[in-house]
Amino acid sequence: MSTVWKAAIGRYPHTAALLEGRVASDLLRLECTDFPNITRAFAPMVRELRFDVSEMAIATYLQAKKHGKALELLPVVLSARLQEGSLFCRADGPIRGPADLVGKRVGVRAYSQTTGLWLRGILQDSYGVAADGMRWTTFEDAHVAEASDPPWAERAPAGSDMAAMLRDGALDAAIFGSDAPKMDWAQPVFPDVAEAGRGFIARHGFVPVNHLMVVRADRAEPTLVAELLRMVAASDEAAPSGLPRGWDALEAPLALAKRYATEQGLI
Repeated sequence: MSTVWKAAIGRYPHTAALLEGRVASDLLRLECTDFPNITRAFAPMVRELRFDVSEMAIATYLQAKKHGKALELLPVVLSARLQEGSLFCRADGPIRGPADLVGKRVGVRAYSQTTGLWLRGILQDSYGVAADGMRWTTFEDAHVAEASDPPWAERAPAGSDMAAMLRDGALDAAIFGSDAPKMDWAQPVFPDVAEAGRGFIARHGFVPVNHLMVVRADRAEPTLVAELLRMVAASDEAAPSGLPRGWDALEAPLALAKRYATEQGLI
């Protein structure tokens, strides 16, 4: 009889075969919980170990390990993307480029959001705008309950809407991740988003990693982990994602994310 693992994995073309049971295994069967937004699985995973295997944002993983959560990272990238197109300002406002953000008010869903982690690092490394050189406004807690925001971040009033605050001038810029609303009155802070993305790849040699995969430490039996990795690879081969695979490919993204997280007060 195969082992059944509770799983929380986002639905992408490269995970469809895995989630739909089209990757056969005599050893392991995944019982998948469907999340319309997979980020909602991260808090129950790090706070309750609710799943045996879960997708997880790289920033959440780093905070989880800092606070001793019993999770093991697997060499699986589930999502990665360039981040520069996620930082917006008003089209008629004073912000004309990243360097203008010094001393400005920037909104982000949560200070620990991975898109924010990467963008703050880019602003620091390429434009000299440090995380503590801006005033951060957040709308949610970190997924890891023990994590706290640094002194240069404050919570928006209850019920606030980030897009409305940006439109009305309460924020000078805001990070929307992959769920940016339609905003005809806004524009990216980076004047040439594509060029900025190419610059990141030229400097670092990879596309920023957003989501990885973790397994509960008490479930990390080598045979089952190896079978899971085989199943994930088979699903990716059915709809190739082009995402990096293996520890060698993860070494540089993990190292840079860890440096950024430390500099920004996340860990």
